[in-house]
Amino acid sequence: MFKLKNYIILTLLFGVASAFAQQKTWSLQECIDYALENNISVQKSNNSILTSEQDVIAAKGNLLPSLGASAGQSMGFGNQELFQGQFVNRTSHQTNFGIQVSQNIFNGFRNTNIYKQSLLSQEASELQLQQLKDDISLNVANAYLNVLFNKENLEVAKAQIEFSKSQLEQVKSFVEAGVQPKANIFDAEATLASDEQSLTTAENNYNLSLLTLSQLLQIPYKGFQVEMINIDVSYFALFYNDVDSILEYAYGNRNEIKLAEKNIEVAELGTEINKAGYWPSVSFGYGFGSNVFYSNLTENEDSFFNQLNNQKSHSFRLGVSIPIFSQFQNKTAVARSQIQELNSKLDLQQAKLDLEGNIQRAFTDAQAALKTYESAKKSIESQKLAFENAEERYKFGNMTAFDLEQTRIRYLNAQNLLINAKYDFVFKTKVLDFYMGKTLTD
Repeated sequence: MFKLKNYIILTLLFGVASAFAQQKTWSLQECIDYALENNISVQKSNNSILTSEQDVIAAKGNLLPSLGASAGQSMGFGNQELFQGQFVNRTSHQTNFGIQVSQNIFNGFRNTNIYKQSLLSQEASELQLQQLKDDISLNVANAYLNVLFNKENLEVAKAQIEFSKSQLEQVKSFVEAGVQPKANIFDAEATLASDEQSLTTAENNYNLSLLTLSQLLQIPYKGFQVEMINIDVSYFALFYNDVDSILEYAYGNRNEIKLAEKNIEVAELGTEINKAGYWPSVSFGYGFGSNVFYSNLTENEDSFFNQLNNQKSHSFRLGVSIPIFSQFQNKTAVARSQIQELNSKLDLQQAKLDLEGNIQRAFTDAQAALKTYESAKKSIESQKLAFENAEERYKFGNMTAFDLEQTRIRYLNAQNLLINAKYDFVFKTKVLDFYMGKTLTD
């Protein structure tokens, strides 16, 4: 009963803590930090770095001498021929102890180059992790802005509902006063119903954008909310005159370029490692050992430790291996690694082309988004004046309900276009800032 009681208490505490965690409002920085810390791909990439660290340790160990010890015990019994035609039943015991040291002196710098290559591979793994984090950060920022975009559209839809309700009440009062025909009530009710449908669509889009962001963060959707950011539209401008400065910075600082350059170095060292197969290798070895032997044929055997001391021995070995014909294995290995070098250089060219294309596309999109926003801002001002004028004319009976509704729809479309253009420009600008190494949360 005591264990059950503690289990129930812990379950309730964890449930309350989980519910409290879901009630918090997530900022953009918190979303990015959480994604970078908990994303499965990031965790796997971190494990790759740990693996690279072990490769470095293993490669460093190849430069050190190897040390081993051995011990053995053997026993023999049965008839043995001591002299020609003379056999005896012999039982023997032999004990061996030894220590061996081996050191590679020269093998065409293979071990040295393998160590250098392992260090470069570790750096490449770290660059790959940073590139992955950059991509995740950009995806999270895009999903976050999409939530803000849909939230603003939802607020517009709610405002239109309130306006349509007040418009319906006003029409009813006009009809009761005999100023307008009763058919206008049906038109106002139809408009309200259409706005309610638009509100449902806006709510659904907002919830879907929240769901997308929560799935990207890999957290429960229930209770998930984000912090609303007030985007100041008074100073919208493109702070880059051309792509040259962005490209210059990106070529020198972007992780995908550094990774491609690092892979070229790794491939070049791979060629040098394979070329070591043409070189002779020199190794040195030293051994120290002793043994103890007992037989039933001798009664005055020395003691165990005396034999161990008296039969000590040292051995030295110097070995030279000269490759003459390796069945084309060395030749093909070098040829394959040289091809890999060429591919790595082509990968660098492709990375630069992709980067240039992405930056050029982002810059062109940002320019177009700014122009679209400026046009949308002018459009909404004129549509707002047109709608306000239409409302006045409708009140005095100089405009039909149908014409008023058409004016209102144009005004709504202008609002939606402005919201879309605003967030589109913000994201396109953030992409350019991203390539310039600026923080996405600024």
